[in-house]
Amino acid sequence: MSTEDPLLKYRTQHQHRLNYMPWLYWRLKDKHRIWAEQWQQEYQAYLMQMETVHIGKNCFISPLAHIFAEPGRDIIIGDHSFIAADCVLHGPLQIGDEVAINHHCILDGGRKGIMIHDQARLAAYCALYAFDHGMALESPIYQQAVRSQGIEVGRDVWLGAHVGIRDGVKIADHAIVGMHSMVTHDVAAATVVAGNPAVFKRHR
Repeated sequence: MSTEDPLLKYRTQHQHRLNYMPWLYWRLKDKHRIWAEQWQQEYQAYLMQMETVHIGKNCFISPLAHIFAEPGRDIIIGDHSFIAADCVLHGPLQIGDEVAINHHCILDGGRKGIMIHDQARLAAYCALYAFDHGMALESPIYQQAVRSQGIEVGRDVWLGAHVGIRDGVKIADHAIVGMHSMVTHDVAAATVVAGNPAVFKRHR
């Protein structure tokens, strides 16, 4: 009679599913939660040892995400937040509680950093770059000075899939940005914007 755990053969696929759909982590049945919590505890401890990353309680961080932080460019992740697979995060970043960062998002804090407040939702393939190059013709782009003003995403903000946020932008609480939008200016609270560049559509 085999003593092999009958659930073991499904575990690799189950982990793969969680990497891309992390919200399922909090819906796991007890028989899966045991190994999943241990898996996350071990990975998060490793990540915090290797990088200047600070992770809150009850988070899910995909081991397939690419997370880089160094002294002065710390990444702080609040409680009950998740980061899905294939994201690229480079500090300085401050991520609040109950924040969702779905797969393939790119967040680069530049010098000034990115702040994402509680309960914000970033759909797949969002790109936030908190820096920008000069573009004068006198010298090649790569030799131009780089500026960094920072990006702020408010509480309960929803960024649709493939949204881009330009350096210096502040998106106020409860705003929504439609799919495939490019945000180049501040967004007022509780408004819906969309387009390239994103413009006001309506109030929530």
